Amino acid sequence: MGRFVVRRLLLLIPTLLSVYTITFLLIHATPGGPWDTGDKPISEEAIAALNRAYGLDKPMWRQYTDYLLDAVRGDFGPSYSQRSRDVTDIVKDFLPVSIKLGVVAMLIAAAIGITAGTIGAVKQNTPLDYLATFGAIVGVSSPSYVIASLMILVFASYLHWLPTGGWDGVFSKHAIIPALALALGPAAALARYTRASLLEVLRHDYIRTARAKGQHERRVIIRHGLRNALIPVVTLMGLQFANVATGSFFVETVCGVPGIGRYFVRSIAVRDYPVILATTLIFAVAISVMNLLVDLLYGVLDPRISYD
Repeated sequence: MGRFVVRRLLLLIPTLLSVYTITFLLIHATPGGPWDTGDKPISEEAIAALNRAYGLDKPMWRQYTDYLLDAVRGDFGPSYSQRSRDVTDIVKDFLPVSIKLGVVAMLIAAAIGITAGTIGAVKQNTPLDYLATFGAIVGVSSPSYVIASLMILVFASYLHWLPTGGWDGVFSKHAIIPALALALGPAAALARYTRASLLEVLRHDYIRTARAKGQHERRVIIRHGLRNALIPVVTLMGLQFANVATGSFFVETVCGVPGIGRYFVRSIAVRDYPVILATTLIFAVAISVMNLLVDLLYGVLDPRISYD
């Protein structure tokens, strides 16, 4: 397993390099620049001075290599929009909020999705199965920012049960709407995959053998059926982590959560190149590590899988 992990970690190098290259080229190909202020135009002399101060007057290849070498050392440079702060400090302030929100959302998604999928498979072609399937279709079809907006409208504006926005930790009322908005989409996808996978597993001979031995139905479902059915579901969970990460950009903006996703959207608006590059690289690392953990989890769920 050690060689497998090392090989996967080494594959991160070309992956992150490709992500960095594509992001760098896209942000520099976008019309406009970080000093476009709209209503208050800056003089040409001031723009030239800012470009010299931040290295934007250098050739494109030099900007590419300079930022890459600094990023490898953990230095993401100064922010263009908050010139008194480094990007590293900004990430330290905002990233923990997004991590907490994302973890809570994935836990909710896994709990709802696996439970609903299991019920749908065990109670196939019953009202419970139809209800779970209908909920999964609605969840998959509804973007997270639409769900967040509707929840704010209903539970905050009309019923006054929850606050409209803000953040006061994962155990506060402020976290309910953004966490549920991020969780419902992945939960719907997990429910569909769990139902389909469990239905296939329940038709295998070893399930009939376990039932013939007189084992309790709950034990048969959980220990023999669900454990083997979770292998494709675990794969999907790694992919859904990417959906939660990208969905947080919009949900944090709609709900006023001070996370890195909201700051990323703001950085795009003001063309804060260092923040955009740093955020993209951080999310690329997180998604790659999550996929590695998913691959390692296969061996835990199915002892027949070996990485040696």
